Amino acid sequence: MIAQFDGFEVSKIHSGDAWKICDLVVSNSERLKRYFPSTLAQNLNPTLSQLYVEKKVKEFEHKQEFIFTLKNSGSRELVGIVGIKELDWEKKQGEFAYCIGYANEGQGLTSKAVKVLLNYAFTTLGLETMQIISHKDNLASVKVAEKCEFNWVRTLENEFTPVGEQPLDMELYEAYIGHFVKNK
Repeated sequence: MIAQFDGFEVSKIHSGDAWKICDLVVSNSERLKRYFPSTLAQNLNPTLSQLYVEKKVKEFEHKQEFIFTLKNSGSRELVGIVGIKELDWEKKQGEFAYCIGYANEGQGLTSKAVKVLLNYAFTTLGLETMQIISHKDNLASVKVAEKCEFNWVRTLENEFTPVGEQPLDMELYEAYIGHFVKNK
C-alpha cells in the first residue's frame, strides 16, 4: 500500500485486481468511452481484464507505466484508478491519468490520490515534472489539476481524438518538484 486516507487506500496494481477493474470499467463505461477508450476496450470482460492487469504489472516492474488502484479500505471495492504514464526518464517527466466511479465522484478522492502519487512520483520515482492533460470541459479533471496545485501551461492543439470525433484541443497542466518541495 502506498497511502491511506478517509477510509480509502492507494496501492500498486496486482494480479488480484482484474475482476475489480473489470467491474469498475464496465459499470462506468459511459464516462470512460470518450477519454479512456483503450482502457475500456481492454477491460470489457474478466478475461480481458486479467490480460490487462498482467501487462500493467509487468510495465510497473519495468518502470514503463505505473497503475495504482484506489479502494475502499473496508469493503475492498475498487473506486478508481490512477496511472503515471508517458514517462520520459531523460527529462524526468511523467503524466497522470485518472478515473473514478460514478458512486464516488465529487468527494475529493481523486485529488487526494493524485497528491499522494505526486509525492511518490517525485520522491520514489525521481521524476521532476508531472503533467495532467485535460479537456477544458472536463471540469472534474481540471479541478483535480487545480486542487493539486498544477499550473496551467498552454493549450495543446488537436492533442487528442476521441473515437468517432474530431481532434480536440487539450489543456496542459504541470507540477514541478521544486514547487512541491517548497510547499510541502
